[in-house]
Amino acid sequence: MIKDFILPDIGEGIVECEVLEWKVKEGDLVEEDQVIADVSTDKAIVEIPSMHSGRVTKLYYAPGDTAQVHQPLYAIDIDGEEMEPQQPVVEDKQQAQDTGQVKEPIDVPQTDPNSSILTTPAVRKLAREHDLDLNLISGSGKNGRILKEDILAYLKQDSSPPLLSITEGVEDRSEAIVGVRKIMAHHMADSVSTIPHFTFVDDIDVTELLKLRVDLKSIHAEEVKITLMPLLIKALSLSISDFPILNSRVDDDFSQLTYLASHNIGMAVDGKTGLLVPNIKNVQQRSIIDIAHEVNRLTEAARSGVISPSDLKGGTITLSNIGAIGGISASPIINKPEVAIVALGKVQKLPRFNDAGQIEERHIMTVSWSGDHRVIDGATIARFNNCWKAYLENPNSMLAKLI
Repeated sequence: MIKDFILPDIGEGIVECEVLEWKVKEGDLVEEDQVIADVSTDKAIVEIPSMHSGRVTKLYYAPGDTAQVHQPLYAIDIDGEEMEPQQPVVEDKQQAQDTGQVKEPIDVPQTDPNSSILTTPAVRKLAREHDLDLNLISGSGKNGRILKEDILAYLKQDSSPPLLSITEGVEDRSEAIVGVRKIMAHHMADSVSTIPHFTFVDDIDVTELLKLRVDLKSIHAEEVKITLMPLLIKALSLSISDFPILNSRVDDDFSQLTYLASHNIGMAVDGKTGLLVPNIKNVQQRSIIDIAHEVNRLTEAARSGVISPSDLKGGTITLSNIGAIGGISASPIINKPEVAIVALGKVQKLPRFNDAGQIEERHIMTVSWSGDHRVIDGATIARFNNCWKAYLENPNSMLAKLI
């Protein structure tokens, strides 16, 4: 039985992607879950696995082509053991053209010398604008991936900068808004225009939490890297159990509010392809060590740009650790359709009065919440933050909940 593989949703707002590389050719036998192709969106590079075992009969796109979501990517004969490698796909070609559901199969070999180069659509466009052969450019990214910076460096070495006199000014420079920046612009503009934001800011004393991290690190050093993030995420999940409205979402016409059972907590990661927000699924069911493994896995994947679409979908609330780069507070924009997001500031050593009235050094982190004011009022987010803050400032209370 010949079956088309329909390219599924591979990310929020993604409707097309570029076929980077086929891992198989027509006539190859493949196993279920075997990677068939690498495709590139403006957010990440995604591996496309096979849903069935069988023989690949047709590849509907060539490397460098743009594939459409919800359209066939390749065809597979599920009972393909006995089929000749080059047997055509059995389809009503005219019907496919009339309905627009299937693209005409084409041969994989390409005359485009840039088609097999590992890079992103935005970089390919930049190369085309300057009539560059990507084969002549060395990539500085992972696995030799060519980055935008590589293109700019190549252009710079072939041109001599003009000599400017003291009275001459610097010329303006323009560049196209593409890739993650463009997607983020549309997504954030939609969020701001449709969600009434309000911000709540507070300081959290994480001195005791840092001590717990040191203890966990000494016990699990050989197993997993422990940062503050797994502790912050677990405490957030415990707080959501008491304030489920922070883990809800509304429909487009604001007629129904849904309380989500799974705590799929997202974390913003500054990767090579731009800002990505992978999320850890079902945090309410995970241990701190399990969460630490997921934090490390998702961070590495997001920074490399090669990440599973499932890791980017289904988030319910987000943490943005802006303090890892610098800054004390921020006004984060809600990751629609979520109803809340928190920005973590950098941890500072600051003087504080203890119970005896004496000044001592404490580690203080400023957190900045943004909430959807249609769903959450100021009093609710303040009480929710107080609950989260209590777990973080007295981590033994968090550990007691986990026993």
